[in-house]
Amino acid sequence: MWSTFIVQDEEVRTGNASVGVHQPSCALEGFVGSRGGGRKRRHRTHPNSGDGISESQEGKIKMTLFLAVTGIMLTVLGVGTEFWVELTPPKSFYNNQTCLVAHYGLWKCCTKTFWVSDTDPKQEICGPSHLQGESNCTFFKFYTTGENIVLFQKTPEKDLTVASAMLAIISLFLMVMGAMCVIMAVSKGVQFFLKPAAACFILSGVLIFICLITFHQSVLLFLASDQSIPLRHEMSWSVTCVGCAGALAVVAGVLFLVLVLPYSPWKNLAADSANEKPS
Repeated sequence: MWSTFIVQDEEVRTGNASVGVHQPSCALEGFVGSRGGGRKRRHRTHPNSGDGISESQEGKIKMTLFLAVTGIMLTVLGVGTEFWVELTPPKSFYNNQTCLVAHYGLWKCCTKTFWVSDTDPKQEICGPSHLQGESNCTFFKFYTTGENIVLFQKTPEKDLTVASAMLAIISLFLMVMGAMCVIMAVSKGVQFFLKPAAACFILSGVLIFICLITFHQSVLLFLASDQSIPLRHEMSWSVTCVGCAGALAVVAGVLFLVLVLPYSPWKNLAADSANEKPS
């Protein structure tokens, strides 16, 4: 009898112990499950909210951000190089043996000297500038000491060049700020940051175009400062890079602005065209 009682008592204790062990784990699993379920529910309802970003919108935002980043890279390339304008004098400017060409940008000016025999004998001006020769580059001193340089017995327009450089730096800063706003919008999952991003990109593109116009005006004033020396000028590839960057910035800003609209204009146009079709 005692052995039967001891066996039954051990079975009861074992059952209670197993129940005591599994009850907290079940409770913990239920708590974690409820937390996870609540998180999943919040994740599902977040894109449907008025300020949320859906998966389709996130893909469009990333594609538009790629355009904007391309514009930023082109801006850095154009602003950092000195091939904004190329100046070519006639072959008889110095002597009959060497030629001198120059090109400059917002920060630096470069000259190149090469032999006249290397140029095309049919053309009357020096060039092209990609011919091999002795190059000499120097930074503009009017950013530091205020001194201006003399190029072909002419001096560049200092104020307009400085204004062009400041506009380029401000536009680049706005592009970077716009890209940061887009990254925050994607990481936080809210559309609010797309509005300042669109404003930054559109404004930066407009400032880039103003920068190009200002720089071109400075080149024209530089050429008109001394008419005794005829110079041929040509806007080079750095200006092309900056101009393409401004166009990409404006396009990216407009696309970001379209993405944050409460309605889709493309769907409205498609619906209007479908209604206009004869039945």
